[in-house]
Amino acid sequence: MEKRSSVHGRTSHHPVPSILVSIVIGCALLGGLPARSASGAPGQIQRGEMAGYQHAPNEKVPETYDAGFSMYVAAWPLLREYPGTRFQTGLFGTWMFARKDANPPIERMYSDIEGGLGWWRDTRFATETPKFIMGGVALNFVEWANGPGAGKGRDWDEPKGKYGVAQLSPWVLWPPDGLNLKQGTCGELFGYGYLPLPLTEAKSTTAGKDVPTGNQCWTLFVNTRNFKGPVAFFTPYFWSRASVDDPRLAGLFLDSRPSQPNRALQMETQYVPSAQAADAQGATYARIAPTAFPRGPQGDSVVVHQVTSYNKAALWDAVKAWFEGGAPAGGGVDPKGAVVHRFPGNGRSTWRIYTPAVAREDRVPVAWDSFASPVAPDPHSFGFRWNDSLVTRTDSKDGPLMTLPEYYRLVKDGQTSQWVPVSPKDVPAETGLAKLSFGRPDAKPAEAYVTPDDPASCWKKPGPVAGPFEAHPGDGSVVTYYWYRFADQPALLNADLTDAERERLQARVEKLHRNWKKDRDYLAPPASGQLAELDPAMLVTPPSGFEVGYVPIVTRQGATR
Repeated sequence: MEKRSSVHGRTSHHPVPSILVSIVIGCALLGGLPARSASGAPGQIQRGEMAGYQHAPNEKVPETYDAGFSMYVAAWPLLREYPGTRFQTGLFGTWMFARKDANPPIERMYSDIEGGLGWWRDTRFATETPKFIMGGVALNFVEWANGPGAGKGRDWDEPKGKYGVAQLSPWVLWPPDGLNLKQGTCGELFGYGYLPLPLTEAKSTTAGKDVPTGNQCWTLFVNTRNFKGPVAFFTPYFWSRASVDDPRLAGLFLDSRPSQPNRALQMETQYVPSAQAADAQGATYARIAPTAFPRGPQGDSVVVHQVTSYNKAALWDAVKAWFEGGAPAGGGVDPKGAVVHRFPGNGRSTWRIYTPAVAREDRVPVAWDSFASPVAPDPHSFGFRWNDSLVTRTDSKDGPLMTLPEYYRLVKDGQTSQWVPVSPKDVPAETGLAKLSFGRPDAKPAEAYVTPDDPASCWKKPGPVAGPFEAHPGDGSVVTYYWYRFADQPALLNADLTDAERERLQARVEKLHRNWKKDRDYLAPPASGQLAELDPAMLVTPPSGFEVGYVPIVTRQGATR
């Protein structure tokens, strides 16, 4: 998943849209490189990449747990040095689809939430520390939404999902480049998930057409050391607007459909730099950019923990009763409406090393099992156990890592081939691979993200109530933001809501702001491991008088001036 469109993205994944879209992008990028055979003359280095998936199978739960999920995923610097804008990789994440209708009206109906932690080709202020994006994908990637003010492309004349997410928290900034974690995060667990909240009312018409929109506002909840709670939500119109053009699709998306509780759980790697060269005898060797996984106290790498699926008794029912005049809902998920998936302890890798000239069916896999074994250290955790003779422990300034084998030899056995790890001293010098560098390339200063400045635009009319303010996250950017009345933020002015509907939504969110604070648990805490932190610059305090019913909205993100 390209979590950016996803990666997971996805990513959006990280991030990514989906792998199908990402392959197209990747092929276009690779198309300008000179085509060479897999084994050239001795010392002729051919640049390439390592890509594929790490699969983490988890056991299925009953289909009745169809109201979202949460999980804890490890966040760490996958590569020792950020290798430039071709780097697109998600850390472990998932794809949450609406439950399918038995008889879909069209053949292809791809739409889901697939965001997560990672790096993407359009990340403008990247470091070795991953960022998080939401990665909502509208029908067949016509548009996607990665967070408040972040979506497909940067052309505000064609927003394509950039109004698809509304800011909910009054305490967290969401830059368009992605939500920042604290720089140096190294193996800590980032907790997140999506549960629907009945913030809006179901509608029988959408954009003036006789098609319905549901009232499921899929809300991102996070659990970190320095912030806990809901952050932002997909507006129901983000999903239902596809049915305005094709009424056959009405009622088939996440605005109204339950979620599929049994989801794929994978790490999607779309590009890690590599290089190949042959020696004088014609043997082919490869080298990858230094790639690492976090190392726990026992030597294993726990990368996913406590994957949980929910039914509406977990949160929806209590919030709905509250909004209808009942007692305030506490905001924490009710464990009676939750089920935790179990890990059987198996998994597989499809990582391959190849150059642009190699056809997809001829790409050779890495002998992953020679140095990594999938493990379930407890029934609700998944990770890897390492062959200490082939991986290297590396203590970064922030924590221990296990660096994967860097050098490989192409080994053929009958009809099969593998990249088998070898010691650096066993790689012939004439290959030239030892002298290679995979560091950050020189690049022009990143272009700023800028929102519309037209006085008549939804950004200015009715406009903010306070600002501008600035924040300086650890990625080297400067973020400009304003405070808006919640119902007057641009996303909600583009959510197909009447003034009366926005006012009812405003009243409900004011209840949340008064009762749901940032220092209490909403998702169940992890049973083991340490929580990651958001970048402290992402945490803000509302100005006096704007503590309830107002939210911070980023209007610009650029290089530090």
